[in-house]
Amino acid sequence: MEQNSKTNWAQFVPLATVFFFWGFVAASNDILIPVFKKAFDLTQSQSQWVSLAFYIAYTVGALIYNGICVLMKKDLINTLGYKNSLALGLSISALGTLLFYPAANLQSFPLMLTGLFVVALGFSLQQTVANPLAIALGPISTGSQRLILAGGVNNFGTTIGPLIVSFAIFGSSTNVNTDISIESVKIPYLVVGVAFLLVAIFLKLSSLPDKPTLVEAKVDENVKGSALKYPQLVMGMVAIFVYVGVEVSTASNLPAYMEKDLGFQLKEIAPYISLYWASLMIGRWTGAVEAFTDNMTKQKIFRFIAPYLAFGVFLLVNAIAKHNLTPFYIYALVILVLIAADMMSKGNPARMLLIFSLLGIVALFIGMFTSGMVSVYAFISVGLFCSTLWPCIFTLAVSGLGKNTSQGSSFLIMMIMGGGIISWSQGYLSEFTGIQYSYIVGVLCFIYLAFYAWKVSGILRKQGIDFDKKLTAGH
Repeated sequence: MEQNSKTNWAQFVPLATVFFFWGFVAASNDILIPVFKKAFDLTQSQSQWVSLAFYIAYTVGALIYNGICVLMKKDLINTLGYKNSLALGLSISALGTLLFYPAANLQSFPLMLTGLFVVALGFSLQQTVANPLAIALGPISTGSQRLILAGGVNNFGTTIGPLIVSFAIFGSSTNVNTDISIESVKIPYLVVGVAFLLVAIFLKLSSLPDKPTLVEAKVDENVKGSALKYPQLVMGMVAIFVYVGVEVSTASNLPAYMEKDLGFQLKEIAPYISLYWASLMIGRWTGAVEAFTDNMTKQKIFRFIAPYLAFGVFLLVNAIAKHNLTPFYIYALVILVLIAADMMSKGNPARMLLIFSLLGIVALFIGMFTSGMVSVYAFISVGLFCSTLWPCIFTLAVSGLGKNTSQGSSFLIMMIMGGGIISWSQGYLSEFTGIQYSYIVGVLCFIYLAFYAWKVSGILRKQGIDFDKKLTAGH
């Protein structure tokens, strides 16, 4: 079957709304972690239970999904349809936000974790549907760019999420009161829950396809029975695990480093966490340029405009929040490294994954072996180099799976648990090495990602998939 020759924007735009909410909630966890640590008197590794509960839910959700598929002897998403599956996932997440109300009233850390777990359980189903669907809404040659663009919407959520939750807990940046009120998290999460339900209705009424056209590889018949028989998927599962791990652990351990080693107050950290997640938005807006135009001249121009436009969004929302912007202007120079790396990748997801992983290693080493704000900005820049890795890995891992795509997608979503496990591991290691040197965990993650980027290109070429040839049709 033939895929769309062009991106279907009328269908893509409503789909992108769910990406926003994933980012809003996930990045807000980075503010909840130090707040819970202080309010409930937790160690650094115990505070990372927030990440652990949230990201383990993705694995549990994927296991539930696959278990249901086995019992039904058919694929659940293909049976319900893609739109109904998205609506169901959003409804589950809405139920999770309701738990924040009694949890805050009872000052219960376990109930808070349960609420986050249920929210992420819904996200697991949403991601299983939305990621391959974004790839399917146009030609495979720009599939990773559509995921990058959706990721850019996601990171608008990650940029404003920490600021809104920080404001809800601490008040304005000019407020001298440093008391922490756990009860203040109730309202923003209840509002998010209502938004989940409204988006579910919106998507149900949208023109999104229930049965999208998916690309299938040229492989022997005995390989088509299970998604796990595709090596690009199996290796991609490990890649998703370590990618989400390094992305989340870099941010979730940063507040403790800034507070303990550099003397920041908790309420001063939010704009830096916002910049980390805005860095992913900056990178994804840059990487999404090819989804808009095939004109090489326009692409070169937009590659310079897009990242600074995204950076401007970060500055704007922080100006509205009345934060001092002066410390952040220097970051405009770091963005030039991202632009150069994006141009070198030439839109090939495997090449992009390799280049950005190597830059991530460099950034972490600089953060580990320098001090002061240089180390902070080095750690924050990891967001730039993580920015396009999810869409690159996801596109490479599900390419060629055809009718096994939704099953393969669920296996990839299962590995999002790396965000919790690696964050906790780094937090535990930091109790022995100090937080700064615990970032060696992230270096190891990037090393595997560079290996996967090198290996998967040959695997896909043997299956008739070469991204340098800009494939536009399936088989």
